[in-house]
Amino acid sequence: MPQPEDHITTIANADRFILFPIRYPQIWEMYKKAVASFWLPEEIPLQNDVHQWQHSLSQDERTFISRLLAFLATSDGIVAENIIQRFSSEIEIAEIRYFYGFQTAVENIHAETYSILIETLVPDDTERTKLFRAITDVPTVAAKASWALKWISDPDSPLPIRLFAFALVEGLFFSSSFAAIFWLKSRGKMPGLCYSNDLISRDEGLHTDFACMLVNLLDEKLTGSAVYRMVKEAVKIECAFSPLTGYIDSLHTDLVSMNKSMMQDYIRYVADRIITAVGFPKLYNAINPFPFMDMISLPSRTNFFEKRSSEYRLPGPTTTTSKSSLQMYATIVTIPTNTDH
Repeated sequence: MPQPEDHITTIANADRFILFPIRYPQIWEMYKKAVASFWLPEEIPLQNDVHQWQHSLSQDERTFISRLLAFLATSDGIVAENIIQRFSSEIEIAEIRYFYGFQTAVENIHAETYSILIETLVPDDTERTKLFRAITDVPTVAAKASWALKWISDPDSPLPIRLFAFALVEGLFFSSSFAAIFWLKSRGKMPGLCYSNDLISRDEGLHTDFACMLVNLLDEKLTGSAVYRMVKEAVKIECAFSPLTGYIDSLHTDLVSMNKSMMQDYIRYVADRIITAVGFPKLYNAINPFPFMDMISLPSRTNFFEKRSSEYRLPGPTTTTSKSSLQMYATIVTIPTNTDH
């Protein structure tokens, strides 16, 4: 009987259609965590968001939120396309394929949720179309999409490079948007949007953890030069995109609890966490500037009878797991680092 393995020597597998016995228990555990975290867009209540959007948010705040949703509405489709076109077709390990199959469904749920938010909040057809087309029409959004898409079409880069690229896509390119929405939550704004952000950022944290895990398990290793080069590229693109740029400029002021400089520090902080998750020293030594992001790893105190808690897990063997992958965006990375580099 095959024994459990703690590293991946090859992604080819003649027994790829046979699941049991599990050969990679740590990968299977990640899959079960993903399944236990399943949710649906219909669970997101938006009545209060619509009221706030129409009656209490300023035009600048509406523009700010629209800018966030413009990128988020299409980004999950890019991640799903990479899984379908590249990773699922070239990796023959059953446990990994199970995770990627489920992740594809989850990315679809994220995309549907963001699309529902835009359809619900933005009544003007022309404005909605502009938001949905931001991936091609808004330069800073297009730059993020272009960087992600190039790794899908790249015929030469080895698998560890492309895995790390999409760890950056899901862990770094979402970071400023997630932080901005958590900032809205700390101010009591847009509860439905913020609840969806709780769920989606948890999912994306798990996906980032999974990518880093695979990088660490593969016998073929990343080089420090490749890691730092890719991180610098991604950080530059994300700092240019930062949703606060247009918002702060329109207000002609800086906010005390969040401003452009702080957001750029936060982006570098998240980049350092991803770098250390694949076993390399930090590049920026940045400090988390947002105290409210430290709170997201704490159990939420939602009223069970008012709405389902974002800490909800489907019943199963992983239900007792207490640490959320939201911590990728706070202060703790759940993937153990490999210091043998």
